[in-house]
Amino acid sequence: MEAIRLHAYGPAANLRLESVPDPVAGAGEVRIAVHAAGLHFIETLMRRGQAVGPHPAPALPAILGGEVAGVVESVGEEVPAELVGRRVVTSDVTSGGYASLAVASASSLATLPGHVDYGPAVAMNTTGATTFGLLELAPLSASDVVLATAAAGGIGTLLVQYARGAGARVIGAAGGPAKVRRVEELGADLAVDYRQPGWDKLVREAFGEVTVAFDGVGGELGQAVYGLLGRGGRHVVFGSAAGEWFFAGEEDAAARGVTVYDGIAHLLGREGGVGDLRARALDAAADGSLTPAVQAFPLADAAAAHEALESRNTMGKVILVP
Repeated sequence: MEAIRLHAYGPAANLRLESVPDPVAGAGEVRIAVHAAGLHFIETLMRRGQAVGPHPAPALPAILGGEVAGVVESVGEEVPAELVGRRVVTSDVTSGGYASLAVASASSLATLPGHVDYGPAVAMNTTGATTFGLLELAPLSASDVVLATAAAGGIGTLLVQYARGAGARVIGAAGGPAKVRRVEELGADLAVDYRQPGWDKLVREAFGEVTVAFDGVGGELGQAVYGLLGRGGRHVVFGSAAGEWFFAGEEDAAARGVTVYDGIAHLLGREGGVGDLRARALDAAADGSLTPAVQAFPLADAAAAHEALESRNTMGKVILVP
């Protein structure tokens, strides 16, 4: 099979397309013919040899990636043969997802509903599930004024759509003219370029105070977003694309009457896992209530995909297509 392998930690250029032996499904596993593989920012850290949470740097040579959508091609022992031919998505790949074939545990599979294609399935499998998990912390209504950062990204795109569907007034903050145009196309009531000075003043002039803010960027932007929240506001933090997290101090938040939520801690500590969130996300894609944004790169261009993600020059969920 073809796969992207990493032989030395370092820049994206170290990711190389190679021919390697096909993986074999063991007991309780399936082999999937990959149609789309998800790319996550943490994989750019792993590529550099960094540990991610409790996980050490990958042993070399490595095939990165743990999330794919495709068709079950073969099954191992103790797995029903009727799974062969089924369209599935999983985030539990054990052989590496940047490949034309991947092995995953049979118990991790979700069947693709209806006409959902492979790229959107990968997007909704993790990004969509994360979005629904964040919305558990801050349910939205027509009385809300919602601000989403990185609004042209995978989660941001879904948050803008969901907030519009809830009848809320929606502000999408994105970096650069192209991304701002994308947020406008999504139907946000106001799209602002957070790279431009005074963007927060535009928000105040248009809406006054924000009631709910979803922040996946952090840093100075996260602090500015927090400053736009009025009394009773909810600040849901789920990322640090700027390189550092921003969480308001407890005393300051209490004095302002703002509730701060750690979205990632909520997802990791959620009782029963996130399987039901994945199902909701896939169903939302199937019924058309949410349309994930997907930016596809050929598998051979994995290095370019990593570079684009690291430089924040992507819009939507980044996938690799064998």
